[in-house]
Amino acid sequence: MPAKKKAVKKKIEANTLVPLETYLSAGIHIGTNRKTKYMSKYIYNIRPDGLSILNISQIDERLRILAEFISKLEPDDLLVVARRENAKKAVKMFNKATGIKVMVGRYLPGTLTNPNFENYVEPKVILINDVWYDKQALKDALSARIMIIALCDTNNNTNNVDFVVPCNNKGRKSLGLIYYILAREYCKAKKLDFPYKLEQFS
Repeated sequence: MPAKKKAVKKKIEANTLVPLETYLSAGIHIGTNRKTKYMSKYIYNIRPDGLSILNISQIDERLRILAEFISKLEPDDLLVVARRENAKKAVKMFNKATGIKVMVGRYLPGTLTNPNFENYVEPKVILINDVWYDKQALKDALSARIMIIALCDTNNNTNNVDFVVPCNNKGRKSLGLIYYILAREYCKAKKLDFPYKLEQFS
């Protein structure tokens, strides 16, 4: 790699949450072959095979903002919902590291809206792993007027989302990296031990 490119790369990496290679190897920037108007501003390029490529700088920036925001919350203030199979390990590790409530697998209607429901919770914020897969949770969060944060791929609609994190929200490694970063930054801000490695999240 030419010296100039190395210098630019080093300068960029100095300001990212993890090295660029870590983002790239996790495929956090690999979108789908479908894009919505909502996600077009986060798309950096379209590959010859039709896959959209998300802007890694924007992903890093949004993750940084989100990490800073959730670090001001108490564990009961946030609920993470993820039905997708590839997210389960990462989300469970996120819960283990932070104590933040999570719901993996099928979301039970009424969790956010029915006080008589056995598993009823009242978070201030919900983090949704995929607005399509977790659409019932999104619907309930809207009814309960809870702030909605969502991990969104290029094929997602975001019109009901308060804060979007553009990313590959389908891949196991990508999701592992996202929840690892959020857990690490949360624990750092709260001055909690974080003896975990990235591999444990994916």
